[in-house]
Amino acid sequence: MQPGAEHMYDSLKKYIEEYSGETLTDEEFEMVKTAFTPKKFRKKQYLLQAGDVSRFMAFIIKGAVRQYSVDDKGIEHIIYFGLENWWAGDRESFTMLTPSRYNIDAVEDTEVLLTKNKKNDRLKNSIPAINKMFTTMDQRSYIATQKRIHASISLTAEERYQELSKNYPDFLQRFPQNMIASYLGISAETLSRIRKKALSK
Repeated sequence: MQPGAEHMYDSLKKYIEEYSGETLTDEEFEMVKTAFTPKKFRKKQYLLQAGDVSRFMAFIIKGAVRQYSVDDKGIEHIIYFGLENWWAGDRESFTMLTPSRYNIDAVEDTEVLLTKNKKNDRLKNSIPAINKMFTTMDQRSYIATQKRIHASISLTAEERYQELSKNYPDFLQRFPQNMIASYLGISAETLSRIRKKALSK
């Protein structure tokens, strides 16, 4: 185990127990540790590049990442932000072993725990808490995706910004304004106008 890695595993253990509603035994926790590898990424370093198959999922211990595609005009479209105690990875590519259409890179210096596909499957088959955790994660992810789709087709740009600031205030502190604009599907100029209006109230 890498020096200082113990606290990283403790964060993951806490997350698993919180999301599964179960307490890991010492033996189960040791199995979890062997399935995850600590890794550090520098700011702007890729965790995944479009066209590659996502061989891992990353549990974020420290830092911030974004997941995005780039269109034919070179414009970035951010679909996901991740902070501490969030996961990063292309679930579709990871599960189906197909090339990813997304890039994932570090917005800050970032520390993660990586798990590969086969090790992940082994954990799910061996530890009930892991299965429960992923079920809860999938449910919450589905709900969040549904809300995101609803916001994109039903809410104004100003309403989408208000929803983001209410539900994910940390995003506004940790990610640059141009990235927030991309995530909301609006121009940086529109976001600037919305923010000025919000501050003047």
